[in-house]
Amino acid sequence: MKVFKMFLLVALPCLLSSCDKEEVPTTPVNAGDDPNFTIVSHTDEGLSKFNKKVVVFGIDIYAVSQVEDAKLLHAANLMAQYLDNNEDGTPDNQAVADKLVEEKAFMVMWKKENDLNINPPNNRLGQDLGNDETNPNYVSNGFTGRFDAALEEVLHIITHAGYAKVYLTIFGEKQGTSIANAMDLARGGQFTSIPNNYPAEAWYTYDDKTCEYNCQVTEYHYWALTSILGAQQNRLDEIGQEWKLNTKEKVQNKDATVYELLTDPQYGFPTVLPDGTYKR
Repeated sequence: MKVFKMFLLVALPCLLSSCDKEEVPTTPVNAGDDPNFTIVSHTDEGLSKFNKKVVVFGIDIYAVSQVEDAKLLHAANLMAQYLDNNEDGTPDNQAVADKLVEEKAFMVMWKKENDLNINPPNNRLGQDLGNDETNPNYVSNGFTGRFDAALEEVLHIITHAGYAKVYLTIFGEKQGTSIANAMDLARGGQFTSIPNNYPAEAWYTYDDKTCEYNCQVTEYHYWALTSILGAQQNRLDEIGQEWKLNTKEKVQNKDATVYELLTDPQYGFPTVLPDGTYKR
């Protein structure tokens, strides 16, 4: 499971000399054929390399020209379904949606990793998603085949720039919050850095040493919620070295604290796994 390559774009330096004067792509933009979302061109500061975007509840999802339109629209549909799970046209937690807009939250979809050599405004929070790791058919094909990384990366920006900032003491990505305390139980202790070995009883054992404590919380939030929603049900062999509670029942029985947090209706988390077919 990949860690954020540029999660917090505000911290990403301009890696190419051409960043000072971006060349605006001239590839024409196709509006796409989605009934709810339209692909548009833009002139947004620092992101001209990504020549097209879709806006979902005020949140920008950018893409380079080589990203397939169908995959860009798929990410937009997932964003909409995560935020408006009952698909009535209004976010289920308006405060979270408003915070995402306030933080100027956005995503960038890339084809080649050097597409990420960009210099966006430092007051924006961003998350990346690769074209080739996006698999729109994963859910519709009965959770078989290559996992759809869009289910992860879209959720990351929502929890990091939305929930963690609206509910600072509950979902904040720092020691002592409700979700961090639950994570510490899941890891068998409060580790400010990745331990060489987790306790035998731990069920969340993420071991990438580049993922600091706040990153660990974000990943834990993702694992728990998507397991509750069913996305991980056929993946235990693939993910077990990192996360052992791959079904709703396992989370409910083993990690009751996070289960109660993520199913509490006051927070408006999704109850149905997004499948990329918003309002269809």
